[in-house]
Amino acid sequence: MEAARALYTILGSAALPLLPLRLWWRGRREPGYRHHLGERFGHYHAHVSPTVYWIHAVSVGETRAATPLVQRLKAAYPEATLVLTHMTAAGRETGQTLFGENVVQAWLPYDVPFAVHAFYAHFRPAAGFLLETELWPNLVATARAVGTPLFLINARLSERSARAYRRFEALSRPMLGRLAGVAAQSAVDAGRLSELGAPQAIVTGNLKFDVTIPAAALELGAGFRARFGATRPIWLAASTRDGEEALLLDALARRPLSGNPLLVLVPRHPQRFAPVAELLRSRGVPFVRRSESGAPIPADVGVVLGDSMGEMPAYYAAADVAFVGGSLLPLGGQNLIESLAVGTPVLIGPHTFNFAEATAGAVEAGAALRVADADALVAALAELLADPGRRQAMGLAARAFHALHRGAADRLWEWLAPQLAAGEPMGLNRRGRG
Repeated sequence: MEAARALYTILGSAALPLLPLRLWWRGRREPGYRHHLGERFGHYHAHVSPTVYWIHAVSVGETRAATPLVQRLKAAYPEATLVLTHMTAAGRETGQTLFGENVVQAWLPYDVPFAVHAFYAHFRPAAGFLLETELWPNLVATARAVGTPLFLINARLSERSARAYRRFEALSRPMLGRLAGVAAQSAVDAGRLSELGAPQAIVTGNLKFDVTIPAAALELGAGFRARFGATRPIWLAASTRDGEEALLLDALARRPLSGNPLLVLVPRHPQRFAPVAELLRSRGVPFVRRSESGAPIPADVGVVLGDSMGEMPAYYAAADVAFVGGSLLPLGGQNLIESLAVGTPVLIGPHTFNFAEATAGAVEAGAALRVADADALVAALAELLADPGRRQAMGLAARAFHALHRGAADRLWEWLAPQLAAGEPMGLNRRGRG
C-alpha cells in the first residue's frame, strides 16, 4: 500500500466509530439512513446470481443517469444480477422507484479495507461502473487486486475538483491509474482526468441527456398546473441550496413581481424541507406544502414548498420559467437538463462549474439565461413572465438543444459492450472461482 493511501486509511479508520452516530443523526429527517447500517461496514445478505454487474450512483442525479446503462445490461445479460449502490438515502429511494426488483440495492461500504474487501467477497462483480467522480482509493485499489475492472462513466471533473486532486496527487494519481477505462462527458473532462493519471478517456457525452421524462411525470406536472392555477404565472426555484432561499426572498421583497405569480420552491436536500418552511414562516410568507393536500392553491398563497422526492420533472413541466439552484452561491450549480427536456426556459446563476458545458451550451443556444445575482434573477424573471413569445422561443430552443445532445448511452454501450464480452470466455469474476 502506498504511503499516502496508508495514511488516508489510518485517518478513515479513526473516524469509523463516529460514523454510525452521524447516520443516526441524519436519520432524524431521512429515516433511510438508519436502515441496513451493516452494509456500510461490509455486512451484506442479498442473494445474487453467479454473474454480477455493479453500478455505483451516489445520489439522485447519478441514479437517474444510470437508467440507460441498467437497461442495456439487463438486455445483454438477462441472467445476471445488477447491484446498484448508493451513498445517500434519497439516491436509494430513487433507485427503488426507478428499478424496483430489477436490481439489488445496497449501500456502498465505507472506504476502509475490511469493509471494501467484504463487499467484493460477497458480490464478486464481473465489472463495476462508477458514475461521474465517485472515486474512493481503497475501493478502486481493491477492485484491481481482486480482478474486478472498474470503469468511470459519465465522468466529469471541474477545474476546482482537479485542483483538489492535484493537491493530493500522491493519493489520487495511483487511484485514477487503476481504473480500467474512463468515459467522459466532454473533452475538457477527459483532458483533466488524463492529466491526473487516468487512462486515456473516450468522450461519450452526458448520460443525463438520454434520460427520458416518463409520461407519468408529465401527467403529474399537468395536475400540478391545474392545482397551482391554470392561468396564474408559475416559476420554479429548483434544487436550491442553503442560503439561496433567503437571497431569493430578499430580492423578491425589494422588487415584488406583478401578476401574482406563484413560486414553487424545491430545496435540493430533503433534510432542509423543515428549515425552509421555518424560514418562510419567519418572513411571514404565506405558503403551503406539496405534501399537505391536493386542494387548489388559494390566490393569496405565494409559495408552494416542494417537500417531495422524485417529482422534479413534474415541477419543471408545471412551470413557465425555472431557476436552477446551487448557482447563486459558489456551489457549482445543479442539473438543468430535465428542465430543457420538457421545454421550460431556464435561469441560472453565475456558479455552474458542476455542469459547465451543458450550461454554457444551453445559454449559447438561447434555452437559458445566466444572471449575476438574485436581484438580476428577479429582473429577468419579471421580463420573461411578461413576454410569452420569448418564453415560447426559449422553450423550443431548450427542446432542440436537448435533442441535439442525446446519444451518450449508445456511445457508452458501443465502447463498453466489447470489453464486457471479452471477459466472458475467461469466466471473469464468476461466483465460485478459485
